Amino acid sequence: MLKESYKVIGVMSGTSLDGVDLAHINFTVTRDKWQYKILESETVSYSDDWLNKLRTAVDFSKGELKQLNQDFTLLLGNIIKDFIQKHKIVNLDAVCSHGHTILHQPQNGYTLQIGNLKEIATIVGETVVCDFRVQDVKLGGQGAPLVPIGDRILFSDYDYCLNLGGFSNVSFEQNGKRIAFDISPVNTVLNFYANKLGLAYDDKGNIAQSGDTDLNLLEELDNLSYYQKPYPKSLGFEFVKTIVFPLMESYDLSIEDKMHTFIKHIAKQTALALPNRGGKMLITGGGAYNTFLLESMQNYLPEVSFVVPDSKTLEYKEALIFGLLGVLKLRKEINVLSSVTGAKKDHSSGKVYK
Repeated sequence: MLKESYKVIGVMSGTSLDGVDLAHINFTVTRDKWQYKILESETVSYSDDWLNKLRTAVDFSKGELKQLNQDFTLLLGNIIKDFIQKHKIVNLDAVCSHGHTILHQPQNGYTLQIGNLKEIATIVGETVVCDFRVQDVKLGGQGAPLVPIGDRILFSDYDYCLNLGGFSNVSFEQNGKRIAFDISPVNTVLNFYANKLGLAYDDKGNIAQSGDTDLNLLEELDNLSYYQKPYPKSLGFEFVKTIVFPLMESYDLSIEDKMHTFIKHIAKQTALALPNRGGKMLITGGGAYNTFLLESMQNYLPEVSFVVPDSKTLEYKEALIFGLLGVLKLRKEINVLSSVTGAKKDHSSGKVYK
């Protein structure tokens, strides 16, 4: 007999490197209708040393990656254990953790999320469900995005679910199937340029708004081959490092102009990604705080109603949904959709460490 209530901790570390998101969640399911309540939640920032390691790990050797994985598993395990102790959390069904993506090369049959070694369950002292992407890639899928099944289950009232994180991704129903894909880089690029000004991020997009659009750079960005590819498709930091940054750095522009132009690029690509430009869109992720980005998107999508949810859902939606993916795994139910990733079949993905 399957349970009707689950208490889990969802854990997410995204490519924008804001830190580790942790959310204590109570899921309930009645007659296949799922509901959630986010209880305690917290983002634990990375030290400067860890930020540097995670930014540069894409160039690490195999041996360095193995050591990094061990070190990060220890770090992440202790962050989760501290969160549990701080909030006096008891009677957990599981900790459901994404880990942190270092390499994402589905075209080569490979993806690596560090922090998913089996030792994490011993450190945390709880059942851990993790490593959700690898199985999908082995089944011929992109291994991403994984959030859309959560969009279908928890946010079916919306025509579109858009997440503005390190990258943007969108999901929606089309002909009875859930469709989802990564649209473009977002905070991986915007934060990079904010960092050059000594800032963690561009508050409300004020710096970007002060710049101007460079039409030549905008045209080159819009013409990158990724945007012409059909879905399913996904992006990794390699795309930003090897294609986007070299292109943007080839232009002798102010940081303000580069950020302004890139926001126009994000807005345009978001509009082009939608099958029709009407309806209601749920917007989450750190980019939802970027007022200039949302205004730019609204200019391209005047018929779409933007909905920014309560702060906990906005900031912790990915941790929330990885919590749900973990619960579905425990129930041996499908948690990855082949219509989204391009895998051979729908499947129940993730590893369970007792």
